[in-house]
Amino acid sequence: MSFNQLKQFLSVDLWHTTASDVASGFQRVIYAAIKTVILSVRGFVNKDLNIRANGLTYSLLFAIVPILAMALAVAKAFGFDHVIEQNLNDSFLGQMNVVPTIMGFVERYLDTAQGGAFIGVGLFILLWAVYTFFRMVERSFNGIWNVRQSRSFPRQLVNYIFILFLIPILMIVTSALSIFFNTAAASLPEVAVLRNMQTWLVKFVPFVVAWVVFTWMYIAIPNTKVRLVSAAVPGVVIGTLFQLLQMLSVYIIVFLSRTSVVYGAFASIPLLLMWLQWSCLMILVGAEMSFSIQNQDHFEYEQELSTISRRYKDLVMLYILHVIICRFEQDEQPLTVRELAMQEHIHSRLVAQVIGHLVEVGIVREVHIEGREERSYQPALDTHLITIGMVLERIERYGAEDFFQHAPGLQAFGERLNSIQYSRTTLLRDIYV
Repeated sequence: MSFNQLKQFLSVDLWHTTASDVASGFQRVIYAAIKTVILSVRGFVNKDLNIRANGLTYSLLFAIVPILAMALAVAKAFGFDHVIEQNLNDSFLGQMNVVPTIMGFVERYLDTAQGGAFIGVGLFILLWAVYTFFRMVERSFNGIWNVRQSRSFPRQLVNYIFILFLIPILMIVTSALSIFFNTAAASLPEVAVLRNMQTWLVKFVPFVVAWVVFTWMYIAIPNTKVRLVSAAVPGVVIGTLFQLLQMLSVYIIVFLSRTSVVYGAFASIPLLLMWLQWSCLMILVGAEMSFSIQNQDHFEYEQELSTISRRYKDLVMLYILHVIICRFEQDEQPLTVRELAMQEHIHSRLVAQVIGHLVEVGIVREVHIEGREERSYQPALDTHLITIGMVLERIERYGAEDFFQHAPGLQAFGERLNSIQYSRTTLLRDIYV
């Protein structure tokens, strides 16, 4: 395949191939993967994910102490506060020898915030310090998903408190599973295969926990419905990369230790900022991957849909309406937008647009079928009254009219058109006002 052929395939042919056009399941997965990569790269550039990550890094730098303070407080309630510190020592932070400093800040923060075991003002200050960070995370995710409206304040507060309780619990579960596998290994016979399997399981547990955490994050944070598969794929990818970053932390620290020549005792500060920035960037890239997986069909025929002619759009609208009417008269179950698009091999975004117009002008109505989440559509009028002329006239007349009151020439021209018999061959120059 030549360069021009590859360019043609990636820019045009790939986006003219829908899932229903591909018979092979393996080929369908390959096409979806290529589309996801292209859309993720495009979203990374167009949505300024690097700038968003920088903003989150700055916000996280101020929120990290109260977040760890809350996690430590929850762990103390269960008697597992040492687990939090152990997990921090095993992470990138531990390799930079900043955990003692951070834990010192946390202990002093807890002592300051305690107004009778986190009651009253102390608890409010602690929660508000973290709320602003999580709100910024949600806004970043909503921006990636093109969601304009955030959750209500009470719902945000409940979700964020749940996350704060979830962090130490996951750390405790991870440590408990590691201890369990290590303890179970003591009872195993001295067989190399079993020992290797036990070692592999201990190392595999953090990956599974990371996959679950990131998958849950990509489902729960955006204020929109995210399908499980759309969150699980980036959850596994980003969770794996995040754990590999922890495993490579020793080599990264050695490589970046040259900064101590410039920064001296403050060398841990730029390293901490870099680690936070990488983490935030990976999280946002995963969110963009999730959006790309779920919405990649919206980008098929993107160039053509942005320049679609009125004639062709009217043709699609009349055909979709024809299908809806025929199914209604044959007493068949009404279809959703997605089902109409898949059945008729027409882009779902265009189907949604034309059905939206038909609903607005009162020709089609939404119906809710029990057991189905998406709305279905059927005629809103007697099908014997729905003519092509009536449909086109309602579409053409829908919206505001006659609001240029200070344009006498326009008004006179409109009155003249209504009073004469004209056709497509009538010359505009012959219409005298």
